Amino acid sequence: MIRLVLAAVLILPGLLALGAALLGVYRFSTMLNRVHAAAACDTLGALLVLLGLVVLSGWNGLSLKLLLTILFLWLSSPVASHLIVHAEVRTQPHLAQSCDLMEIDGQGKLREMALTTPNEEN
Repeated sequence: MIRLVLAAVLILPGLLALGAALLGVYRFSTMLNRVHAAAACDTLGALLVLLGLVVLSGWNGLSLKLLLTILFLWLSSPVASHLIVHAEVRTQPHLAQSCDLMEIDGQGKLREMALTTPNEEN
């Protein structure tokens, strides 16, 4: 009974975090905001839901697989989100009109990003 309650305490907030990510993906207008909402909430939501499933299943082979899934998601999701946003910034020439794009220079200072279209790089 205690295991079931603890699993529910982990799974329900995880589902709420995943629901917030879903709502953010549909509500925000720009792609950058959508990716941010999804990336911020899906890692937390997946962690809580999968930890709840680990508690529910007990310590066995399945729980080891779930823990490895958590590790994989926590390593790959931020990288994938970064690559998607990086591709969006580099391929949308009019993106600077709707948001401030900053980058860190070689000396560790923030400066405005100079955008080039893919044709200008060659």
